[in-house]
Amino acid sequence: MRKSAAALCGAAVVMAGSLTAVPADASTPHSAAAVSAAKVTWKKCGTASHPTLQCGSVKVPLDYRHPSGRMITLALSRVPHTAKTYQGPLLVNPGGPGGSGLSLAGFVASSLPKEVAAQYDVIGFDPRGVGKSSPALDCKPGSFKPVRPDSVPSTTAIENANLARAKSFAAACGKKYANVLPHINTVNAATDMDSIREALGAKKLNYFGYSYGTYLGAVYAKLFPERVRRLVLDSIVDPTGVWYNNNIQQDYAFEGRQQAFLAWIAKNDSTYRLGKDPARIEAKWYAMRAALAKKPAGGKVGASELEDIFVPGGYYNGYWPYLAQAFAAYANDKETGPLVEAYANFGAVGASGDNGYSVYASVQCSDTSWPRDWRQWRKDNWAVHAKAPFLTWNNAWYNAPCAFWPVPAKRPVNVANSKLPPVLLFQATDDAATPYHGGVTVHRLLRNSSLVVEQGGGNHGITLSGNACLDKHLTTYLTNGKVPRGKGVADAVCQRLPDPKPASAAPSAAAASPSAASPAGAARGTALHDLVGFRG
Repeated sequence: MRKSAAALCGAAVVMAGSLTAVPADASTPHSAAAVSAAKVTWKKCGTASHPTLQCGSVKVPLDYRHPSGRMITLALSRVPHTAKTYQGPLLVNPGGPGGSGLSLAGFVASSLPKEVAAQYDVIGFDPRGVGKSSPALDCKPGSFKPVRPDSVPSTTAIENANLARAKSFAAACGKKYANVLPHINTVNAATDMDSIREALGAKKLNYFGYSYGTYLGAVYAKLFPERVRRLVLDSIVDPTGVWYNNNIQQDYAFEGRQQAFLAWIAKNDSTYRLGKDPARIEAKWYAMRAALAKKPAGGKVGASELEDIFVPGGYYNGYWPYLAQAFAAYANDKETGPLVEAYANFGAVGASGDNGYSVYASVQCSDTSWPRDWRQWRKDNWAVHAKAPFLTWNNAWYNAPCAFWPVPAKRPVNVANSKLPPVLLFQATDDAATPYHGGVTVHRLLRNSSLVVEQGGGNHGITLSGNACLDKHLTTYLTNGKVPRGKGVADAVCQRLPDPKPASAAPSAAAASPSAASPAGAARGTALHDLVGFRG
């Protein structure tokens, strides 16, 4: 799933593959020096919120084994430095894989203290295959058009319908992008980053990545340790579990966040009138799901789409008031309109989502081996579903094309690294998309790293989101390279922000949109939901 994650609990699963210290894909050299990247020409492309934003592009080889062969284009954005003290380019990535980073440059530059942002050229980029980069992948447009089959394969017919969707998507990718697909993977994306560095005329890179972007950053650091100046990883993927095991472990963590959401509704019974017992509220949620499986709301929101609506609540609790209102309207008054509106605002996969999902699948399915025997998937996911029914099968079908992927799999990179300058890691203890163990694992693997933990936090992507304690560590590091050093697992601990207050009235379409879910979370939603779609 979108944001592949680390392990919280054990499960009867097979690991995605063995680790190798160097990429098994010989098509990618350890250095992009074989490629002479032209300097970037920047043009104004500012917006009302980010007036100084500039846009550019760089050409890189599709296949680094053949640097004079076919070239592809990577789209770039920049908020240029303004201070006399210049600390170089700061590349930013929102995750995915498949997330566009162009808007993230403006978000990061405007969210950091002005005196810190002014010292960097904040650089956003669309990784190969993504967004405004060319070619941009779209394997099968409209593949998530509602209403999809029920995610829980309670009958052979339902299972076969979902299998047909997965096989069809994989086949479409292989047919449409036969010459491109073998080169869409994390190692090549990391090598592209070094081509961007060269095109920027920088000897070293600063990097700030969220979610999957943490794995991308760790792989870059492994391939090019001498090129790393500063490295910030927020909400950290467990690199030892990419990707099959991570996705299964995610299911347990999302179950925990759903339970936290239900408990929050119970505490706010005076607003939502769904009861004060979380278990009974959960029963009402599953009753709603069962009813929608028989009669989709507005002809658009069936059982699978309902899950899509509530998944974002596992990433960011600022959405809870709006999700709870849609839930209550249906459960209490049989109103379907709020669910349909919530699907449009939170769950629907649009044109950009088709592109993001195509890249997501292409990278995850190619990075490492997945079980090719569907019986293994069936066995593992039914076992997990028994303990974590909220997301397990929805997540399984999201990743199911990997069982039939037409491109041979690589082996994941062993990101263990003792050659880096101080690295700063951020992790919330109750993060569902990239569970806590991922942060602990990467802290162990990156010898010179420091781990800052948000105790009790369950949101995903925790810096620049209103927690002053976390942001103080971030800004200190970006200012002078200093990191906290502690004696325990965590080098520093920050307390989480309070849960949101219930909304007093039904939200309008604009107010319920992820980018406006709450004043404190407006930019948060724009950065992660609009760019990543909660699947990367």
